[in-house]
Amino acid sequence: MPSLPLADLVLPATWSLRPVHPSEVDELHRLAAAHDVSACGTSTTSRAAVEAQVVGDGAAARSHAVVTDPHGHVVGWASVHDRAAGRVIVGLSVDPGAPEADADMVGAALYVWAERQGCRLARERGLAETQLDAGAFAGDARKHRWLAAAGYQRVRTWWQMSRAVAAAEGESGAFPQPQEGVVVRQVVGDDGEPSEADLRAVHDVLETAFTDHFNYHEESFDEFVERQQQEVGHAWDHWWLGEVEDGTPVGALIGERSVGEGGPDGTYVAYLGVTQAARGRGVATSLLQAVIADAAARGRDRVTLEVDADSPTGAERLYASMGFEQRYSTESWHREVACATR
Repeated sequence: MPSLPLADLVLPATWSLRPVHPSEVDELHRLAAAHDVSACGTSTTSRAAVEAQVVGDGAAARSHAVVTDPHGHVVGWASVHDRAAGRVIVGLSVDPGAPEADADMVGAALYVWAERQGCRLARERGLAETQLDAGAFAGDARKHRWLAAAGYQRVRTWWQMSRAVAAAEGESGAFPQPQEGVVVRQVVGDDGEPSEADLRAVHDVLETAFTDHFNYHEESFDEFVERQQQEVGHAWDHWWLGEVEDGTPVGALIGERSVGEGGPDGTYVAYLGVTQAARGRGVATSLLQAVIADAAARGRDRVTLEVDADSPTGAERLYASMGFEQRYSTESWHREVACATR
């Protein structure tokens, strides 16, 4: 496979930067898992997620590059995801066994490649600048060093939380009914499909609920729905709406199946939002109880989610009160880049 142009990228002698080949899903999964374990003690990357990003439904919105050593082994992998207008997600994994000097060059080269790809995506959207949004585990000093050297700044901390699910919680009456006047329901109908009206309601609620949240970027309805369908754990029957007396949607929750690596599956709460005017009525609590009960009924053993450590709504207190516990922390590192129009 041909190498990508290196230009000013610096790599160890005879190492190469090239596109990812579809046959490398297993090798990329092993690399990402090893990176995770080295950085936070556990793997957070499933093979199914890697496959979806590289060759599945999510591949269209992503670009990938790998660095290989003289023997052809993949030592580093970077991806960029066109997440929204003006926002590009940057992912990077480097073999924790690589010598420090080599790993430093690989990390630096891949962040340069990611910047170029991010600017390409910005130009395709007609933008002159974009945000590069990279993630790192809180304890990953090696990646922190690379990010700082590449011009990124640490801007936020996120708590990754989990709650065990008991089988009895899937039985009728396991949780109290929502407060008077509040209704929680799945968006799917009897045919297992959602109506466009319900999908638009979920989109509208989340756009409204997150407008005042950190790093909000507006997303059109069509982009939102397409992106959700690309997620490896997507299923319409994992979407809920919370409504008040007159049927007005005020809360929404999007869950995803979290594939168990050698164990039971779980459910991941990708989004949970309540409009500001409806907060304090127990809508978020009822939505969480619904997804916990659903997970139990499906035989799953956990519900997981991510929460902003500085959430303006104090969401972490709600999660803790419902039995969620922090497992580890991640960080957002941002870089705003100007992109030449030619």
